[in-house]
Amino acid sequence: MTSQVSKTVLRLEAEDVRALKDGINFKKNQEDGKCYIIYKGKDKIRACVNQCKHQGGLFIKDIEDMDDRTVRCTKHYWKLNVATMEYINPPDSFMQDELEAVLSDTDGSLELVELNPPDPWTADPREAQELHAGEITLTYITHACMELKAGNKRMMFDPWLTGPAFARGWWLLHEPPSDAMDRLSQVDLIYISHMHSDHLSYPTLQLLSKKRPDIPIYVGDTSRPVFWYLEKSGVNLTNINVVPFGVWQKVDENLRFMILMDGVHPEMDTCLIVEYKGHMILNTVDCTRPNNGRLPHGVDVMMSDFAGGASGFPMTFHGGKYTESWKADFIKNERKKLLNYKTQLVKSLQPKIYVPFAGYFTEAHPSDRYIKETNSKNSAADLNESIRKSCPNILTWTPVPGSVLDLALALNDPSNRRVITEPPNGTKIFKDSWDFDLYLDELNASVSAEIFKYKSWIQYYYNWAGFKDYNLVIRVTETDDDFNPLKGGYDYLVDFLDLSFPAVRPERDHAYEEIKNRVNVMRHVVLNGRLWDDLYIGFNNRMSRDPDVYHHKFWNHFQTDLPLSAPDWDGFLQEARETDVTDESSNGCALS
Repeated sequence: MTSQVSKTVLRLEAEDVRALKDGINFKKNQEDGKCYIIYKGKDKIRACVNQCKHQGGLFIKDIEDMDDRTVRCTKHYWKLNVATMEYINPPDSFMQDELEAVLSDTDGSLELVELNPPDPWTADPREAQELHAGEITLTYITHACMELKAGNKRMMFDPWLTGPAFARGWWLLHEPPSDAMDRLSQVDLIYISHMHSDHLSYPTLQLLSKKRPDIPIYVGDTSRPVFWYLEKSGVNLTNINVVPFGVWQKVDENLRFMILMDGVHPEMDTCLIVEYKGHMILNTVDCTRPNNGRLPHGVDVMMSDFAGGASGFPMTFHGGKYTESWKADFIKNERKKLLNYKTQLVKSLQPKIYVPFAGYFTEAHPSDRYIKETNSKNSAADLNESIRKSCPNILTWTPVPGSVLDLALALNDPSNRRVITEPPNGTKIFKDSWDFDLYLDELNASVSAEIFKYKSWIQYYYNWAGFKDYNLVIRVTETDDDFNPLKGGYDYLVDFLDLSFPAVRPERDHAYEEIKNRVNVMRHVVLNGRLWDDLYIGFNNRMSRDPDVYHHKFWNHFQTDLPLSAPDWDGFLQEARETDVTDESSNGCALS
C-alpha cells in the first residue's frame, strides 16, 4: 500500500482567477481533460470534480437555477448546490467531495488540491466482529489526551499532563487523574497529532523520558517534522516513528491505525483512524479539514475539538474596529459558526458515538485575566446538546478526567448505565493551581542571555529567519507582562522588502504592523529559535495593523517555516564580543 499524497489537479493563473464570475464556473484541465466546477462566493471559493456521486454523470448548468448555485446531472437529473456541496435533488442524499481551493496571496493563482488515494482506510477492509464488555474502552485524561484500550494493547493520544502550552498562555483546565503519568509510561504506543505544545508537551515528555525513554511514539510524515525541536529541548526519547499518510500500521492481529493529513495544513496537522476487529475510532483532533473533508461514515466513535478560542485573533488586537463590543460580537458569531459546523459534520458522518475533546484549556495566569474574560469558548455540553437535537440517534459523551466509555456496552445498549463509568465522588475535576513560577522562571532566564547585550542580535536573528521580499514593515516593542514598553527594552523596525532595519518608517507605500511582545516570551523564542506560535496563539503579544489585513505569508513563515536549526548564538557571540559595542545604559535600541 503506497503513501497518501496531496496532488494539485488544476491550477489557474491570476488572470484566470480574476476572470472567474460570481457563482458557477466550469473549468477543464487541458493536460488530462478532467473537468471541475468552481463556485465563487462573496468570501469563499469552493470546488469539486465535475462528476455526480450517484452514477458518475457530468453536471451542466441547471436552467431552473436563478441564483447560479446549482448544477444538474446529465444522467439522472440529480442536482448539486455547489455553494454548499449538498445534493438538493434528491435531498438528504449525499455531500459532494470537495477539493481544497488554495488561493495564493503572493501571485494570485488558484490551485485545486486533492488527496490520493482519497479514502485509504478502505484498503484491506475488515468485517466488524462482536465485542465483549471491557474489550475496547476509552478513558479521558485531559484536553486532547485520551487512553484507548483495545484488546490487550493500550494507546495514548496527545499527552499534555503538566506545564503550560504556548509558552505561558494556555494551562490545563482539568486535573488529570492522579495516576495519569504512570498510565502514560505503561502504554504500548503514543500518537502525537502535531507540533503545537498543547499536543506535543515537552514538560510532559520530559517526565515520561525519565521513566521510559524507549516508549514507541508515532507521528505523521509532515513537511515540518513534529519533533523538529527535540534535540534542542533536551528530552531523551529514542523510539519516535515517522509514518507515511494513509497507510495501515499494524499493532497486532486485531489492532491497526492510520494517520491522515489535514487538507488545510498538510505541513503540520494530522488526524487518526484506529481499527480493532473491524470497529473504527476516528480522532480528527485539531484538523481544519481532515483528509480534505473525506472521512469514513458510520464509525463507532468520533472525537474532535469543539471549543474555539485557540488564536490570538481578535483578543490581542487593538485600534480601528477592534473595540470590545466588536470583539465580543465576533467571538460570539465564531462560536456559533463552529458549533453549527461541528454539528453538521457529525450529522453528515453519522458516527455511533461522538466525543468532544481537545478544547479544555484555560488562560489561568493572573496577567491574562483580560484574555480569560473575553475569550469565551463553546462548551462540550453545548455541542453535544446541539448534536442530540439534530441527530437523536447518535450517543454523545461529555467526558471528565478518569471517566471511561465501554464501546461494547454502548453498541449493544446505549441506555445501559454501565456504558460510561464516572470517576469516584470527590474526584478533583478542575485544576486550581498550575506551578506558574516553575515555568515562568525558565522564560525569565532568557531575558538576561548575553546575546541581548548586543544590538546586532536583531539583524542576526531576522537574517536567520530568512523572510524577505515582502512589502511589510513591523515595529517590535519589548514589554512587561501588562504590555507596557519595557524600560531598557528593544524597540525596532524590520522592513521585510529588503530585510533592513530602518530608524524610521520608509516613505514608500507599505503594510505596517506594530507588535508588542512580552519580553520573557520573545527572548525565549529568539534564543531557542522557536516558532512565533508561543507569541500569537499564546496571547503573549498585542498587535495593530495598517491596513487591517492578515499577512498570511509573513505569519505562516514565522509560525511554520522558520529554519529547523536554532540560530548559532555561540558563533554570533564570538563575533559580537570582538566587533560590537554594548549599550550598557539602555540595553535597547529605542526609536526616536
